[in-house]
Amino acid sequence: MKILLINGSPKGKRSNSLRLAQSFIEGIKQTDSSAETEEITLSSLNINACRGCFACWKFTPGVCAIKDDMQMIIEKQINADMIIWSFPLYYFNVPGILKNLIDRQLPMSLPFMAEKTDGYGSGSHEARYNMKNTRHVLISTCGFYSAEKNYDSVYDMFNHFLGKNNYETIFCGQGELFGIKELSDRTNKYLESVKNAGKEFTSGGISEQTRRELEKLIFPKDEFEKMADASWGINKETGEKLAEDLIFTKQMACLYNKDSWNGKDRILEIFYTDIGKTYQLLLGKDGSTVITDGSLSSTTRIETSFELWKKISQKEISGEEALAKQMYKVTGDFNLMMNWGKIFGKENKDSSSSEKGQGLSKDDASSQLKPPSMTSMLLPWICFWIAVSINSKTGSLITLGCCALIPLLMRKHRLIIWDQLSIFFVAAMSIIANITGKGTIITNIGYIIFGLFWLISCLTKEPLSAAYVKYDYGGQNALKNPLFMKPNYILSACWGVTYLFTSVWTFFRNKAGFVILIPIINNLVPVVMGIFTAWFSKWYPK
Repeated sequence: MKILLINGSPKGKRSNSLRLAQSFIEGIKQTDSSAETEEITLSSLNINACRGCFACWKFTPGVCAIKDDMQMIIEKQINADMIIWSFPLYYFNVPGILKNLIDRQLPMSLPFMAEKTDGYGSGSHEARYNMKNTRHVLISTCGFYSAEKNYDSVYDMFNHFLGKNNYETIFCGQGELFGIKELSDRTNKYLESVKNAGKEFTSGGISEQTRRELEKLIFPKDEFEKMADASWGINKETGEKLAEDLIFTKQMACLYNKDSWNGKDRILEIFYTDIGKTYQLLLGKDGSTVITDGSLSSTTRIETSFELWKKISQKEISGEEALAKQMYKVTGDFNLMMNWGKIFGKENKDSSSSEKGQGLSKDDASSQLKPPSMTSMLLPWICFWIAVSINSKTGSLITLGCCALIPLLMRKHRLIIWDQLSIFFVAAMSIIANITGKGTIITNIGYIIFGLFWLISCLTKEPLSAAYVKYDYGGQNALKNPLFMKPNYILSACWGVTYLFTSVWTFFRNKAGFVILIPIINNLVPVVMGIFTAWFSKWYPK
């Protein structure tokens, strides 16, 4: 399949619409590896305006009298199996350079009148070349919060010369966001949907589910319009030019997710050490406000150079790693830093609740399973330690029943490797306890195995505790955050050592005959460790 990509943006290779078109083609090539793409960039070509001389009809049929690059483009259009029209919306239609191309397509039509069979327009001209099997896709971005109702004249024009319903469209609002590195988390997600559309288009058509994804707003209307207004760097009332650091801070404030408001206003104070400027962000129930006079008492204060903070926002430097290396300083309520992704709107508010903030893979998202729950892992062990220690015969049967019920009880949650291993080992040890009647020894072995789970996980890229709690800190992205990972490695090691020691003191107390103390101490220790975990997970990052 030969694909002709017509880049109709005056910005050429810097076009935001082009990024969408390239993602669409990437999706096509994942389905059709034989697809060949040729891109023509109109801004680098010589395409003059049509003179209306009709020489291409009267004197040189099919050949324009103007000697420029247009004849070459017509030849490429004729030979293409698919034409992708990529352009930004300029004053509610296509840019001038693309309109010149469209006007200059006159040689592709015959001069004789024809009936308009689709009811669009009062007349037509027959095509000079048979291009009935050529597929067309229009891909465009605009600067409004939504593409809806802004492309009426574009539809009207293409309906006339391509025919109504004879082309596919991907029209996206908030187009300028695709050129901003700081917002790549959001825009990359949209580009992934465009890629899916390319895959589906090749094999039939774009699905309704993908269309709904493409129609979702990248940012809500109010947030986008505040960001757009701030980007001009001009005081709305006075017209005065704003300082770069103030523009930057205002745009950051626009990313505030007011759904993260927890009942108390936050005052984030940022001191740019290299330029000596301080700004305060009031993060409240109804939105954010930038305060320049320092009149509020901060709840969290960040001391950083302006240059460093820009690099972090542009993802040139990891903010978490920079903080871990003490490249900037944070005082006050550190909880804001641990929940930065939620507070400053990385989560798309239009996304479904099953995917929101969970960092699930595509397969998980499609099945709409909730994140893993540690209950799936702990319940078999708790049942085993209590029931089998009381009565190895009856207790083992109760524990086996519990293991069998876990997949049913936790059917709305994804079961991970630690859940599966727990069910397997607990079931195996319950069977052994039932056969041998040695419940005390077997439950003690259970403490060793459970402790090894935690310690072995410390040798992997994801310690056991992180496997369950990462979904509250950005999903897979949390695994790149040293402020999240280091405490989880330490805590997993602590839990592992605790359960290994539990097996040791349980063994010696059984030998000493203090059997009555065992269940009391063995249940008290995890409670103490739980309190320590809650404290340590806040203290260590801070």
